[in-house]
Amino acid sequence: MKRWKKILHKLLFPGKAVVLLSVPLAAALLAYTFLRAGEDSPAAYVSYVVSAYSLTVVCASVSGAVKKGSQWASGNRYISRYRNDLPFKLSFSLHISLVINLFYAAVNAGSGIYYRSAWFVSLAVYYIVLSVMRFTLAKYVHSRGFGEDREAEWRRSRLCGILLIVMNVALVGVIVLVVSKDQAFHYGGFLIYVMAMYAFYTVAMAVVNIVRYRKSASPAMSAVLAVSLASALVSMLSLETAMVTQFSAGDEGPFFRKAMTAATGGAVCALIVGTGILMIVRSTKALRKEKSEGKEQDGKG
Repeated sequence: MKRWKKILHKLLFPGKAVVLLSVPLAAALLAYTFLRAGEDSPAAYVSYVVSAYSLTVVCASVSGAVKKGSQWASGNRYISRYRNDLPFKLSFSLHISLVINLFYAAVNAGSGIYYRSAWFVSLAVYYIVLSVMRFTLAKYVHSRGFGEDREAEWRRSRLCGILLIVMNVALVGVIVLVVSKDQAFHYGGFLIYVMAMYAFYTVAMAVVNIVRYRKSASPAMSAVLAVSLASALVSMLSLETAMVTQFSAGDEGPFFRKAMTAATGGAVCALIVGTGILMIVRSTKALRKEKSEGKEQDGKG
């Protein structure tokens, strides 16, 4: 039994040289089969067997490399801290998001200047203000961390909620302007696909983080998640509007563009306003509660 296990292990893990050589060999045999010999020839069966074996040993090698990489990552103190230390992980993600946010604001500002588009300029301003919010939160987290001073965190959470509502007023104005005057805009060249990747990434990360850290007791952490969600929603709105403009055609194009911009823009604005109001209400109630508890403790003292 042990002998057969050794043989099987040797077949699955024949060595790096065999694994690397099996890939071009399988490709060459398949090319010969389909271009010269034919699918019913004996060479076809040989090529299929070699290809299946090549795929098997490559997958086995990749799984082994992933396992070794995971073991190395667990032993690395920085990666291990990122994986296990939630406050550090969120703080790191917050700084990375700040950099990406500034880059996205710069792209929209450049597009606004190049295309003379009020929409792009407004988006740039919107993301600059979001970057300021993220910078404020990152600076606070860097100096004090999460959950150390709940009163200060609630105040920052309330401020973020107020700023979200104020910024949303400007966003509503731009959406109304785009719909009423049918001001179409688009990203040039392959830039729209880059923006699409960014938009889907931010939405996915925002949803994942909200689900993962929804039970967090830190108001600052909740504010970070809310700002990330607002950023992701606006990026999806701008992407959808640009894609509808670029790919809609015919006489129904303007009507469809207006309808989609109005519907999606209204939904995004409503969600952001609702998030801002919720942050303000929760923060105000929490601050009042902590203030009353502080007075009670002072009275007892």
